[in-house]
Amino acid sequence: MLYLLISLALIAGAMMPLQSGVNSTLAQNGAGTIWASLISFIVGTLALFIVALLSRQEWPVLSQLKQAPWWAWSGGFMGALFVATAAFLAPRLGAATMMALFVAGQLTMSLILDHYGWATFPEHPINLWRALGVVMLFAGVLLIRFN
Repeated sequence: MLYLLISLALIAGAMMPLQSGVNSTLAQNGAGTIWASLISFIVGTLALFIVALLSRQEWPVLSQLKQAPWWAWSGGFMGALFVATAAFLAPRLGAATMMALFVAGQLTMSLILDHYGWATFPEHPINLWRALGVVMLFAGVLLIRFN
């Protein structure tokens, strides 16, 4: 099961730079960054809707959704920011630099989320080794960008 989870994470991660390039191509072919990002979200929403229907997922209960904290509704905004930023940056930075910077930002935020146990993550305090891992990742960004 662990191998399946690792494989799924690697495949999903591999789709991120590809998605950025695809959305950037749409943007450069007349849609513009914001419209290309919106089209991406519409296609993704339709795909998820079809998967939900085909897998017979139960419809969410509005009364339960109302109990979620206000910040639990911000994921769509974060996704939109990521998709639009990636479509904008892809032709300017290249896939490797863009993704290295994204991963560095993701890992930095992940350390903070783990340290404080925010947003349902279990607590894992920041220690020397975890901090060193982030520093090494930023060094990797420099190596990728300025070789």
